[in-house]
Amino acid sequence: MDAQHSNVISYGKARIPVYRVYAHPLVGVETIPESRFSGRENILLAFEVDIEVFGNGFLPAYTQGDNTNVVATDSMKNFVLQQALAFEGSTLEEFLVLLGQRFLQTYSQIERLQLTIRDLPFTAVCVPQREQASFGDSDRLFSRSHGDFSWASLEFARSGNAPLITSHRCGRLGFELFKVTGSAFSHFVRDQYTTLQERVDRPLFIALDVFWKYSDTAPLADAQHRDYVPAEQMRDLLQCTFHDFVSESIQHLVHEMGQRVLARFPQIAEVSFEAQNRTRDLIAVSSTDERVKVYTDPFSAYGVIKLTLNREG
Repeated sequence: MDAQHSNVISYGKARIPVYRVYAHPLVGVETIPESRFSGRENILLAFEVDIEVFGNGFLPAYTQGDNTNVVATDSMKNFVLQQALAFEGSTLEEFLVLLGQRFLQTYSQIERLQLTIRDLPFTAVCVPQREQASFGDSDRLFSRSHGDFSWASLEFARSGNAPLITSHRCGRLGFELFKVTGSAFSHFVRDQYTTLQERVDRPLFIALDVFWKYSDTAPLADAQHRDYVPAEQMRDLLQCTFHDFVSESIQHLVHEMGQRVLARFPQIAEVSFEAQNRTRDLIAVSSTDERVKVYTDPFSAYGVIKLTLNREG
């Protein structure tokens, strides 16, 4: 008897770069106490898009070399760029919603697809403002930033003839945060393998990614941005938590971060963290001022801490 095979077929295009100028400004965002962010002008909206499409109709391309149903990945790239020109929204998530809907409306052979978007952050350059005799943000010159960035991933399928969002995840990735005082790590297991010293006040350097899901998908596409959580506000909330919370471990820290996220944003159903311990090694301490210290890079291995909090748990 011939073996039965179950096929999962997908292909796509990765890291399609898009630079849209004069997109619609992000307005209507509800402010929070931990952040000054209330919107952005979107003079330059830059990002990368990944596309992965699924469908059994693509199987003949694999088994027979028959490309009749294949949408070339170059066509996918051009499709994304043209939709970026037509885009009338102001957030990364809104663009993914538009893109997912139009992909499924245009190509019937696509059964479902996953779209992922990464912000390419640019910040306005500070320049003299002649009228006010002061300095302010340029309205035309931007500098590429290589710090933390916004991210989102949405999956789409068909519900009858209508595209439907079947899953989503938003995020802010790439934090690198160094707190020079106000963190501890003590009372951990000590045995014959332990060389680490207990620290009641240590400098803590972490790498951090945060992800969240909404209770429903409405905020992803709402042009009025009701209940939308800007990644910039998430960034500021987490940084404020790190600033003022005296943690006993990174586990303790991310749990406090998660509690504050769920308290601040009731529309969020789940928040997840992936943290790395990048704390530097102490080399020398000043003999006249114990606050003055020198650190260097540690052994290349690092600790990894993960946590997911949801309202049911």
